[in-house]
Amino acid sequence: MEHGFLIQILLMLVIAIVSIAILRRAGLPAILAYLVTGVISGPSGFHWFTQHQMQSVAELGVVLLMFSLGLEFSLPRLWAMRRTVFGLGSAQVVVTTVLSMGIALLCNLSVTESVVVGAAIALSSTAIVLKLLNEQGWLRRRHGELSVSVLLFQDIAVVPLLILLPILASDGEALLWNDVFFALLKGVLAFIALMAFGKWALPKLFDEVARSRSNELFVLSTLVVALVTGAITQWLGLSMALGAFMAGMLLGESQYRRQLEADIRPFRDLLMGLFFISIGMLLDFQLVAQYWWQIIFILIAVILGKALVVFSLLKAAKESFRSSVATALSLAQVGEFSFVVLALAVNYQLLDNKTSTTLVMVAVLSMALAPWLVRHSVDIARMLQGLKPKADSSESINVQVDAKGDLVLILGYGRVGQTIARFMKTEAIPYLVLDLDPKRVSEARTAGEPVYFGDVCKRSILKQAKVREAKLIVITFSSERILEEVLPLCRQLAPEAKILVRTRDDSGMEELEEAGASQVIPETLEGSLMLVSQVLYQCGVPLARILKRLESERRNHYQYLHGFFSGAETDFTLEQLHAVALPKGANAVGLTLSQIPWEKLRVELRAVRRAGAEVEDPELDWQIKSGDILILLGKPRRMEKAEIFLLQG
Repeated sequence: MEHGFLIQILLMLVIAIVSIAILRRAGLPAILAYLVTGVISGPSGFHWFTQHQMQSVAELGVVLLMFSLGLEFSLPRLWAMRRTVFGLGSAQVVVTTVLSMGIALLCNLSVTESVVVGAAIALSSTAIVLKLLNEQGWLRRRHGELSVSVLLFQDIAVVPLLILLPILASDGEALLWNDVFFALLKGVLAFIALMAFGKWALPKLFDEVARSRSNELFVLSTLVVALVTGAITQWLGLSMALGAFMAGMLLGESQYRRQLEADIRPFRDLLMGLFFISIGMLLDFQLVAQYWWQIIFILIAVILGKALVVFSLLKAAKESFRSSVATALSLAQVGEFSFVVLALAVNYQLLDNKTSTTLVMVAVLSMALAPWLVRHSVDIARMLQGLKPKADSSESINVQVDAKGDLVLILGYGRVGQTIARFMKTEAIPYLVLDLDPKRVSEARTAGEPVYFGDVCKRSILKQAKVREAKLIVITFSSERILEEVLPLCRQLAPEAKILVRTRDDSGMEELEEAGASQVIPETLEGSLMLVSQVLYQCGVPLARILKRLESERRNHYQYLHGFFSGAETDFTLEQLHAVALPKGANAVGLTLSQIPWEKLRVELRAVRRAGAEVEDPELDWQIKSGDILILLGKPRRMEKAEIFLLQG
């Protein structure tokens, strides 16, 4: 029985892995993969598990999710955005909840069920929307800022919901406002007490943990703090997730915030995956098949309804039409915290199976549509204005080029690209940069740098970046795939320009030069040369001789920087040096170097040592004697064969 249960768990994990891989390639969020896994392994599929069996582990996922949310909860940021957060955000949540409640009541649901339905529909997906806005480079656009403000208030609104749901469960239809008031009061008092105690105790605790320099103790302490605060709030009759959120808030302003977030993320992601799997187990496909038309109708109503609410509120606040439409479409889906609300409602028996299945399916389908809606939100807004859609992420690229046309085009704005740009700026040389990291581009453009978002592998983007006017093109990407695509394209569009290519090493120098590179700069080898130049200079070697040696190395493709004696951690794909000592009776003793089939052995003779003296590049008529040491260069497998030939024949 135990082995059977273990096999079922393994099969469920395999299904989850395959589902995530497939949906990721389709550009869909991983949450949907977990839901599919729950459907397959739950009562609607193979019935390996029930939702009840997964419940305890799934609750831990919610606890860690709320803890992470608390870490991200920044009071200074909230205060800076207070007008849009508490104005627009609160209006969206209240209006959407009230409208959804009203429609639910007209559909003969009870007051309690209507409250749960309204709360679930009012929330949008923070994770999906923020990720997509960041990918598009829209976080600093007006509709991005408005979307973030609403999402921030929705995250705050989850906290009173976590307090309210247990009260709804205990009182049912006989819910009294004084009960809600006392529950909220209890929550506020618990919040103040934990904040007061935590502000004093938690920093000291984590100072001691940090001094121990034990990563295991740090992770364990983080998990214990999140679970203990959750247990305290549960003991007070509130939700465990509420306590974890408070703990996250307490530690969010500390110096350990980033480390805490990094430590908790693997546990959170794994347990949240199990939580969404348990949500998938709630789905009853017989009900889905029976009421599929209702689900589609509710899905359309939810997306259009939420979009219209947000659009109306923004227009009332005198925002532009395009920003209003783009924000409305970005927030039209149902979010991951809606699953939390629905799961708790089912556990508290506030919703029946039909209602929960319908809402879960609506949430799943709306999240599946979210990537398309967010990515095309600006295009749709332009179409509604009667304008042609255009890729909003690619701004008009423009640079002032002087009469000489000395433009330097830098492809890639990472560490290397930014360093080059700083020196170009110091020397007043006009330059332009293309990069695909939206956050980096946004930060640089805010600082006034000529950096643009664009895919360098696209001919149209390079043309906009005036590649044909560039005197010099610097490719700083280390990705081989990008190099293979962009280098021939740059050479084709700018046949007269010099193209410098930065690589990690020189493994493909000849191929890159054949593809059009004027010069290839291997990062690791150039670093070694700079160190060598400093060592020689400190040893008193004249600067002119040092520069001459460096130039000789570059011209000879870094000949001295190849072939090293192997150690314990050897890369068996690189050429290495190997010394073969020839004792009396070795096969090669008595032969001349010309009699040894070097081409067949596919190794190179670098030098011969005899009687303590080293002779580089000896003549072919050199006769080998016993006691000679041959220094060979080649790959390890070829070196082994050469050594066997030299010693045994």
